[in-house]
Amino acid sequence: MITHLKGKLVEKNPTYIVIECAGVGYFVNISLHTFSKIGDSESIQLYTHLQVKEDSHTLFGFSEKSEREIFRLLLSVSGIGSSTARTMLSSLSPGQIRDAIATGDVPTIQGIKGIGAKTAQRVILDLKDKVLKVYDIDELSAPSNNTNKDEALSALEVLGFVRKQAEKVVDKVVGQDPGLSVEDIIKFALKNL
Repeated sequence: MITHLKGKLVEKNPTYIVIECAGVGYFVNISLHTFSKIGDSESIQLYTHLQVKEDSHTLFGFSEKSEREIFRLLLSVSGIGSSTARTMLSSLSPGQIRDAIATGDVPTIQGIKGIGAKTAQRVILDLKDKVLKVYDIDELSAPSNNTNKDEALSALEVLGFVRKQAEKVVDKVVGQDPGLSVEDIIKFALKNL
């Protein structure tokens, strides 16, 4: 019903703001991510989500449409309510949540206060296909701290290979033997590219 609000910022707190639009003050719940994006300017625009329950109408505000989309996806998961979804968006950026879901990164999602292992797994199970489809992402590779892998990828890019394609091959090579040197990763990758 209310898709966005544009007006004067009256009050700003880490969990909510008050926006005055045409003489009406709207109390809008926000995440820490949105709080960090809102400047101190008087004029403000937020994308909103109106949650209607039998005993309340609650507005949630987002600085970016992508954050609102992630919020709505999270609400579709059984056991995730608006306060849990807002906590998730306060703990991680929308991009981090999207990537964690796309890669099946349970520890990252479980690291959010109030999210247990089963809930984290349910979030990933329920939303992985939707996230990959909505954001048009190919299966993402899990982030790694393997500097040999990163160096090999950079070298393959310099040689003219497309990063996405090279990354899939390098991930496969590193998955088979994580202890390979940069040179060996490149050699094996070149055979498969």
